[in-house]
Amino acid sequence: MGIPVKLEVFEGPLDLLLHLIDKNKIDIYDIPIVEITNQYMEYIRNMQREDMNIMSEFLVMAATLLDIKCRMLLPKEVTEDGEEEDPRQELVEQLLQYKMYKYMAYELKERQTDADCVLYRKPEIPEEVQEYVEPVDLDLLLGDLTLAKLNRIFKDVMRRQTDKIDPVRSRFGKIEKEEVTLSDRFDHIHEYMKTHQRFSFRQLLEEQKSKMQIVVTFLAVLELIKVGEIHVEQEHICGEIMIERTGKTNGNREAAGGD
Repeated sequence: MGIPVKLEVFEGPLDLLLHLIDKNKIDIYDIPIVEITNQYMEYIRNMQREDMNIMSEFLVMAATLLDIKCRMLLPKEVTEDGEEEDPRQELVEQLLQYKMYKYMAYELKERQTDADCVLYRKPEIPEEVQEYVEPVDLDLLLGDLTLAKLNRIFKDVMRRQTDKIDPVRSRFGKIEKEEVTLSDRFDHIHEYMKTHQRFSFRQLLEEQKSKMQIVVTFLAVLELIKVGEIHVEQEHICGEIMIERTGKTNGNREAAGGD
């Protein structure tokens, strides 16, 4: 009668390989492929599994180990950089990646176990305690504060407020949009020409009260020159620009209405 042997259960072929490497205290970067393959084959011969899908995974790994074992016996292949290829390299990378995920799973499981031991209780503080405000002790708050110190603090605060004021922008008044239409300037010029047959352009502009009125008046003068209602002349360079009525009044209303 044979002696029954209880085998450990592994998650997969990589798990079994890691077990054999740890058991034999082997450097994972320098795996003795012959020894590991023999131990791996011995283990799967003793496996008693009814699930052939799982068993097939172990057999695929066995075939991979045998393939690596055969390639180790052949002359080593050389890469384009002139370095010798190690047939075990791909297997080592898979083992390292599997080992990392395995330890991460252990860490998450331990955290889950620790979390089960943590209990949380909502705070049950009475409303009277939450609304309580500690009274202010004026004597303690003022301490050695004197009227002279208060006056000095007050002046310091006021000086800071003054420093914040922009000396230029603070003098700006409220900016409001002035509505000046071209037709209004036409009417103004016509009224002005009733009492002034000949006048200078400067005199006309001096009648205006704002920059906007000056600009629109200038445009109105140009339009009146265009329709022939006024005649403009200048005897000398930089001299006075004189404006004179021509007596024509047709078209000025159309010009004003068109603008």
